Amino acid sequence: MNVTMKYSLKALLYATFAGFWCATAGVAAAPAEPLKAAFVYVGPVGDGGWSYQHNLGRLALEKALGPKVKTTYVESVAEGADAERVIRKLAANGNSLIFTTSFGFMDPTLKVAKQFPKVHFEHATGYKTAPNMSAYEVRFYEGAYLLGLLAGKMTKTNTIGFIGSHPVPEVIRNINAYTQGARSVNPTVQTKVIWVNTWYDPGKERQAAETLIAQGADVLSQNTDSPAAVQVAQEKGKYAFGWDSDQSKYGPKAHLTANTEDWSLYYIQVAKEALAGKPVGNRKTRWGIKEGAVVLTPLSPAVPADVAKLFEEKKQAIAAGTLVPFAGPIKDNTGAVKVSAGKEMTVDELTAFNWYVEGVAGSIPK
Repeated sequence: MNVTMKYSLKALLYATFAGFWCATAGVAAAPAEPLKAAFVYVGPVGDGGWSYQHNLGRLALEKALGPKVKTTYVESVAEGADAERVIRKLAANGNSLIFTTSFGFMDPTLKVAKQFPKVHFEHATGYKTAPNMSAYEVRFYEGAYLLGLLAGKMTKTNTIGFIGSHPVPEVIRNINAYTQGARSVNPTVQTKVIWVNTWYDPGKERQAAETLIAQGADVLSQNTDSPAAVQVAQEKGKYAFGWDSDQSKYGPKAHLTANTEDWSLYYIQVAKEALAGKPVGNRKTRWGIKEGAVVLTPLSPAVPADVAKLFEEKKQAIAAGTLVPFAGPIKDNTGAVKVSAGKEMTVDELTAFNWYVEGVAGSIPK
């Protein structure tokens, strides 16, 4: 064997051993690609309400999973054709998990899901699903019921106000739960509703709040996304509730508590399923106070001790399932019995809510 052959053989053996060592030790293995997850928001992330709270969930997801996940978001997306365009672009750009976070995104999400069967879609507050699309929501009406309980105890005029966004079942459900809670402790309470036909418009929300106060309401709630109602209540010396997020900084004297959501619980679960290669389609998830998805912020010092005690007792009863906000007997605001004694409204009935309970003034816009 000549010298050249000898050293060539050594080099070959060294290269073979080095390759084996790298493969077994994982040194040469390429790092796993992060899960690309995208979020679509109906409002700006700085709205102080709905979109802000979803974005907190996204940030918590990033913190929990670190380099395993890479997220992005698009804010202020109009419901309808624009939403479909945005969702399709996110799917085409390689996001394998897409969360669409407003009721009006339901049909656009379903349409794009059919076009991208390998992408998993999650839609908030809707009811349509597909093999690669699930729906999720929180039982926000549980918190609304508790806000109503406080309103019924704190009102001096026996008139409380509610600013409605769009007359869809989830909003009607929250108005009704608010009223049910109020009338459970004060049967003479009446809820007045003003519809603004938008999820987020601080100007319209402010005008609605001012109008409700002019009509005698001294406690305000809303299913809109800005803190305008809290700000107006602070200016007028009335009470109000935060909605979706803690809005106490906008009206510390007015703010009694806030009905908020912790979306991170669900976002982390779904992302882990996707990373494991087992995303779940055709699923409907509804979490509430029991699961920690509906969170009531600390009560204002303005709430009397006996009322705070009752509030906590009722919250624990809802978590335990011994208090159901929509258990009969329930009448609509024309006096017709809609839910008999001993019955509870089903999920399908709650999802299709299209009538006001007794105590809500007026009628639902067509």
